[in-house]
Amino acid sequence: MLHPALAHYPLLLLLLLLTTCTLIYQTLLSNLESKAIRKLGSFAPRVRNRLPFGLDIVLRSVMHTRKDSVLEFWDWVFSFTPNRSGYTAEFYIGRQRVIFTADPRNVRAVLATQMSDYGKGKSFHDDWHPFLGDSIFTTDGEAWRYSRQLIRPQFVKDRLSDLGIFEKHVGRLMSHIDGHGEEIDIADLFYRMTLDSTTDYLLGESVDSLDDPRTEFASAFAEVQRVQNTIASSGPFSPLVPKKSYVSYNHPIPALLDYGFHLIFFLMRAGLKVINAFVNPFIDRALQMDMSELNKKKSLSFLEALAATGTKDRKYLRDQVVAVLLAGRDTTAGALSFTFQALAEQSDILRKLRQEILDRLGDTEPPSYEDLKNMPYLQHCMNETLRLYPAVPINLRTSLRDTTLPTGGGSDGLQPVGVLKDTIIVYSALYMQRRADLYPPPSSQFPDVLTYSPERWENWTPKTWNYIPFNRGPRICIGRQFALTQMGYTITRILQRFERIDVRWRDGEQKIKCDVVISPAHGVKVGFWKAQAN
Repeated sequence: MLHPALAHYPLLLLLLLLTTCTLIYQTLLSNLESKAIRKLGSFAPRVRNRLPFGLDIVLRSVMHTRKDSVLEFWDWVFSFTPNRSGYTAEFYIGRQRVIFTADPRNVRAVLATQMSDYGKGKSFHDDWHPFLGDSIFTTDGEAWRYSRQLIRPQFVKDRLSDLGIFEKHVGRLMSHIDGHGEEIDIADLFYRMTLDSTTDYLLGESVDSLDDPRTEFASAFAEVQRVQNTIASSGPFSPLVPKKSYVSYNHPIPALLDYGFHLIFFLMRAGLKVINAFVNPFIDRALQMDMSELNKKKSLSFLEALAATGTKDRKYLRDQVVAVLLAGRDTTAGALSFTFQALAEQSDILRKLRQEILDRLGDTEPPSYEDLKNMPYLQHCMNETLRLYPAVPINLRTSLRDTTLPTGGGSDGLQPVGVLKDTIIVYSALYMQRRADLYPPPSSQFPDVLTYSPERWENWTPKTWNYIPFNRGPRICIGRQFALTQMGYTITRILQRFERIDVRWRDGEQKIKCDVVISPAHGVKVGFWKAQAN
């Protein structure tokens, strides 16, 4: 019999019934899911949450991201593994199961040996679609293969060996360095230079942000990335992410809609609108050129080369250009920034690297593609930067069917992990490549793994799946040689002119920012000194 008070409050009664039914349904669903997982393998160690739906885990993740302490968040996640020594753990955000791993065996399975079981997935595609559309970075299956087949020829050696674009833009960068020890943020200059060179390569015309750092396109591109990263890291709570700089209203809807429910058709994207307004005229121009006109040009931009394949889909062209712009600009700028941070801190490495460059080229001759490949210490420096600061620090895949991960489950953390369809797998090259147990013991020939030491590469080669700065497997970054070539070229030209770099940053400023790609959280403030001979 009902409590008399409930008879007077039918809405309260209905609410209680709905709550009870929901709890029963969720319990039954969890039990069925647990049985299905155990048929495939084991659970990974569970990260304990204190708030319903794992909200505290999301808040902790966002807090560490904003404080530029993402490695500490991963430390915390793995503290729930047996003896705090495992590198695979899991938690739930609402009903969404998420598995974190920094185990090379699991990474290899996801990216190569079981690649058909894992992909970007619908959730990733939907989160990133406003920014990157149906590009090579957001699609799976035939759509991804078609994009890769179309884009790959634009990064072959013959195109990369034409270094004129790099020479032009590194020259502009150096014109902003007086060379008498004045304080500059070299990271800011690198991000502007790579934006200029990448737009020049992709579109045939530079955005010229080195000359005008306040260009609307550069500001919009940076802001869209910031908001997009927050959306991606918020999981099912992404509708709550404020998007004022990401969207603007073209319909009289209350601003409350800024906080969710994905009513996208009511919205015009503010930052994205600026990006599209910049890119679209170049697409129009490329599509208006007939094949004979394109074939007559001695040098085609990336966009023109795509149009020359016969592709007339303007949205497809826009998506690929924006995706490659994101990868081409930020990966190189971040790697250059961390390299010069290390050179400023360790003058002996700078002197050794500069001497190798001068011995081969002198202080004025521009390097060729072959020169860059044949300076071993330069290659060691770039490898060491990418070991400690991989271009994409954190990545994810979604299981496309019921499957497994090779290890990380059970009470000992060594059993296969059962993975149901639509489980999110998050893996971190940044964390994995800093695991001391994956390296030889420290010695006079092999310094501690957190020490920047190009010399370690002289007699050591990492195991294939322990070092993945550009990913591995069939989806390895097709633009990696473009990034490495620009990186080596820029280092070479700068060190031909400048012989000393002073540290000008304050203690505690050298934190790692993990957005879509890695970057120094507070820039790299240094002072450059021109070589006396110059």
